[in-house]
Amino acid sequence: MAVTHVEQIIEDPAGRAQKVLVNLGESPIAWLHARGHLSDRHHAAGDLLRADWERAGLGQRVTMRWDGAPLQGGRRAAPGRGDPTMAQLSARARFDGAIRAAGPGLADILWRVACAGEGLTAAERALGWPSRAGKLVLTFALDRVAAWYKVP
Repeated sequence: MAVTHVEQIIEDPAGRAQKVLVNLGESPIAWLHARGHLSDRHHAAGDLLRADWERAGLGQRVTMRWDGAPLQGGRRAAPGRGDPTMAQLSARARFDGAIRAAGPGLADILWRVACAGEGLTAAERALGWPSRAGKLVLTFALDRVAAWYKVP
């Protein structure tokens, strides 16, 4: 039997670790779109944001890093991330711009659902929001992000 759900520990924009359960077959944005809760424009904006987040390498690493291998004399390389590529830098700039476009108060739910893969209920609970408030706020955030990405 194939694994469809995995538990991931990810880092939010403020640097706090979050544990989320991710369905490998479907993102929350795709789930909401497939059931008619998000428009094609909202879905495209959420996918663009998620793609930029992944390209920029903003998520937790899940594989071993080989750049810390011992150098001559047995000393290890300095810890830290390697030099980012131009594609990563461009993706990071687009991601940061989209999050700024969403604005404070809207970026939290947007990041949790589109990037971290949290469901709306879990995101509402984590943010201390009332039930069913997340979808409305998420659509506002996706409207702003769609405008920023110039999604028709």
